[in-house]
Amino acid sequence: MIEHAHTNNSTLALARTVLSREAEALTNLADRLGDTFLKAVQCLLNCKGRVVVSGVGKSGHIGCKLAATLASTGTPAFFVHAGEAAHGDLGMITKDDVVIAISNSGTTNELLTIVPVIKREGTPLIAMTSAPDSALAKYADIHLDVGVRQEACPLGLAPTTSTTATLALGDALAVACLQAKGFTSNDFARSHPGGALGRRLLIHVSDVMRTGEKVPSVLNTVSVLDAVREITLKRIGMTAIVDKDNCVQGIFTEGDLRRLIERMGDIRQVCIADVMTPSPKTIAKTALAAEAAHILDRSLCNQLLVVDEANHLIGALHIHDLMTAKVL
Repeated sequence: MIEHAHTNNSTLALARTVLSREAEALTNLADRLGDTFLKAVQCLLNCKGRVVVSGVGKSGHIGCKLAATLASTGTPAFFVHAGEAAHGDLGMITKDDVVIAISNSGTTNELLTIVPVIKREGTPLIAMTSAPDSALAKYADIHLDVGVRQEACPLGLAPTTSTTATLALGDALAVACLQAKGFTSNDFARSHPGGALGRRLLIHVSDVMRTGEKVPSVLNTVSVLDAVREITLKRIGMTAIVDKDNCVQGIFTEGDLRRLIERMGDIRQVCIADVMTPSPKTIAKTALAAEAAHILDRSLCNQLLVVDEANHLIGALHIHDLMTAKVL
């Protein structure tokens, strides 16, 4: 039992060492940033084509992630495996592109095979290596040094700290370009329509609201019983109260009905205008569905009326409509 506890302690100590070494490496990398990084950012901003990221092995995996991050933050990019590039995929790269070649050693054969072709094409080359004196670094128009003092692997062999540093520097490039281009959360949502952020920023009230005959409404001159019939018919737990011009005057919910019966007992002769909730919460159809969700949450209710600029009733929302659209 004591031996098991000792093993757990050793494991935690090693894990903390890994994280500390990688954190230290990122801090050192941040301190080294300077003009070369700025040149790389400007090169990406000046790109008229696409950013092509290439590498093999672990560097290739990092390259895939960098290309995906660039593409989703406003810098069109894709990944090409260096080995595949040497066997035909090099045709994907044009002089209008920018190539980012990733190799920890800077001596990866697959990359060095395609570099001369890239250079002859006139395509700008950014290299990310840990070896400023390597062949790849010397070929490059811009070299970004991602060197680290030591790998987090206790054997000093598995790419750990070095890949983390490369990944983080790639993120720094992408975010710097994002800011320079004025990329916004709405832009991000357009490239992520299937995600939660996309739904929050792209779905409007008009996309999910109930319209036409599905909207419960009664005139402000009818009885409470008439309003109850409309609530029962439309089945969203409330009805809007409107005047003869279809302008919203109030709302009456199932909760209001229960409280009214408790208070008055016999409600058959009661006019709805006397017991409705006046000036109810409303929203425009052009508002984001996320805003409607916020209003419902803040007001602790389940329904919301949709009106136009003149306060005419044009739709209704139930919290279930937002849940169905996965806004909530």
